[in-house]
Amino acid sequence: MSDDRTLWGGRFESTPGAFQRSFGNSLPVDKRLYAEDVAGSIAHARMLARQEIISAADAEAIEVGLIAILADIESGALVFDSADEDVHMAIESELTRRVGDAGRRLHTARSRNDQVATDMRMNARRAALELSGHVARVLRTLLELAENNTGVVMPGYTHLQKAQPVLFSHHMLAYFWMLVRDARRLKRAYKAADLLPLGSAALAGTTFPIDRDSVAQELGFSAVSPNSLDAVSDRDYLVDLTYACTLGMVHLSRLAEELVLWSTDEFGFITLDDAWSTGSSIMPQKKNPDFAELVRGKTGRTVGDLTALLVMLKGLPLAYNKDMQEDKEPVFDAVDTYSGSLTAVAGMLSTMRVNSDRMRAGALGGFMAATDLADHLASKGVPFREAHEVVGALVLACERDGKTLQDLTLAELKAVSPAFGDDALSAVDIDAVVARRDTLGGTAPGRVAEQLAAAREALARDEEWLAGHGLADD
Repeated sequence: MSDDRTLWGGRFESTPGAFQRSFGNSLPVDKRLYAEDVAGSIAHARMLARQEIISAADAEAIEVGLIAILADIESGALVFDSADEDVHMAIESELTRRVGDAGRRLHTARSRNDQVATDMRMNARRAALELSGHVARVLRTLLELAENNTGVVMPGYTHLQKAQPVLFSHHMLAYFWMLVRDARRLKRAYKAADLLPLGSAALAGTTFPIDRDSVAQELGFSAVSPNSLDAVSDRDYLVDLTYACTLGMVHLSRLAEELVLWSTDEFGFITLDDAWSTGSSIMPQKKNPDFAELVRGKTGRTVGDLTALLVMLKGLPLAYNKDMQEDKEPVFDAVDTYSGSLTAVAGMLSTMRVNSDRMRAGALGGFMAATDLADHLASKGVPFREAHEVVGALVLACERDGKTLQDLTLAELKAVSPAFGDDALSAVDIDAVVARRDTLGGTAPGRVAEQLAAAREALARDEEWLAGHGLADD
């Protein structure tokens, strides 16, 4: 006799034992889909009644029962039974217990294959929207940091060696544009998920006269899937979402690494708020950037999640395969990890103190005006390669004498090369060095002001898109 908790027991003389049920059970992971499952089931039942596939009375009983189940789940009054295989079985079993035969009619004209695909697409859309809201918050914070610290000069680096001075605002805007790209990837992930698979049934469609378009409209999908085989086996949209999370985490990790460096005594460019720092169990003086380090460390999780998802999908024949049950855990983990990390980064950025004096002092070291001094010679007719060699020799001499380029006198410069003009000292002035980077996208104050205006427009467009999808400003 088959276990009456299965949805497929009629063909079997025996059912899996305790280990098999535990091994195949996805309820601990997919139970978070309960709201999507209820919404999809209500829309399906309403459509079945409109198409006169089930009675209006049965549809009403199903809807009332599902709404009550949803309320009980959210209040904690209903705890899922571990004997249930997944969230779909758990809800349907509870519905049947409450409303009887009407509950058994809910599964007409659908399969768990198109049911779970629908739930996951709804969940992916919601996740993409919520993550977009978190990204917008970090974008606002980066923009505020850039706007509130105009004129602050800091060292720019290549190879983690001092290279040329830049405005701190310019540096923050570099991360702003990274996250704008992340926001676009999340929008694309939302669009990829915005396709209704329900009505595809197991793989070939259904014999019942269903109305897929009406269900899509009720659930807010922009279109229905054109191919039933693809609909139940497609997980590309989950790869898109997980990839968006992963690359977003990579960008946060890069920013977190700079926060870790900048908060050290050696740099001292920023001071993290105590609420976003921790101490040491043995060293009383320590103030550790643990949350930035955790963001950096958690990035590895999302890289693993993306890899797991891609490897799971590799080589699967059409249509549905049980392997696809393993899609949920990496996606949910990537979404949760990215969401938490965005919150942490927004918190750290919005509360940290920018130590502008330390940044400026750092910009005066490292001979970062060397290129401008070489450019000065080139402007006087000296071939650039020769000018490069002359200034390189000056840097070497300064290193030996413990001087900066700003310490040199005009006479010392002319002694090395008579081509240095009377205005040579202006070439090594840090503010002038920054101001001369006046090309489009450069770090000159006027160009950064242009960037700020463009950034405000980009953020406004993102916030408008979020509002248009019902996500209020957080």
